[in-house]
Amino acid sequence: MQDDTQYTCGSCGEEIVIPIDFSAGPRQQYVEDCPVCCCANVICVEISPEGEVSSWGKLE
Repeated sequence: MQDDTQYTCGSCGEEIVIPIDFSAGPRQQYVEDCPVCCCANVICVEISPEGEVSSWGKLE
């Protein structure tokens, strides 16, 4: 299984690497400030039963 994933900031376009918290369940959503431009992004992470991870971000 992979330990991290990434999303693209909706404001500056930077690709941000984030750790995966498997204990938080298969569908996760939280707000995180971009470490580059400080704009808030809603981060969505989905983990399939097979352990495949998909993630994306959108401006809050």
